[in-house]
Amino acid sequence: MSQNDGITDDIRKREEEYFRRKDRELIDKMRRVSAAAQARQSLEHETGIHDPAMLTDLEELGFTPDTIVLLPLMPVLRVAWAESGISAAERKAIIELARSRAVVDGSMADRQLRRWLDERPSADTFDKATRLIGAMLEDPEQGRADITADDLLKYCEQIAHASGGLFGMGSVSVEERAAMQAIASQLKTRT
Repeated sequence: MSQNDGITDDIRKREEEYFRRKDRELIDKMRRVSAAAQARQSLEHETGIHDPAMLTDLEELGFTPDTIVLLPLMPVLRVAWAESGISAAERKAIIELARSRAVVDGSMADRQLRRWLDERPSADTFDKATRLIGAMLEDPEQGRADITADDLLKYCEQIAHASGGLFGMGSVSVEERAAMQAIASQLKTRT
């Protein structure tokens, strides 16, 4: 006849709870790994970029399948931020451009764009993004880019003119011109 002293039952219950917790942690980890792999695959499909290092750069810059639509807008943001800040006219023009590129008001991409309009991304972010855009444009058959380097430069020019000069027409600042030249040289060397 076995005696149940309570200590064994308590130990057994703690042991069972420990293993249930470990199982849940493992399942959660497997779900996160699966979600990350799906997100990476989606980024690869959306951009046509297959280089693992470049895909890692995209992820490190914060691009997700929901925000990758913003990647081609990074040169435009770079020009807008070239001076001390983004003017109301530049902000309006960038949001209009985003809407024309399927960035829906209130979406994750829209919220990210508004953060970038309020807080300047780093120079490194702009440089990496432009390099990644160049990779997308490099191989039109593989890439999913629905934009050309010339289109991007035209949009940059429009943003530069949005708040310059009399009534927002005319002059482009030295800083904006330098930003556009840097973007042009980065994109033209790849196209």
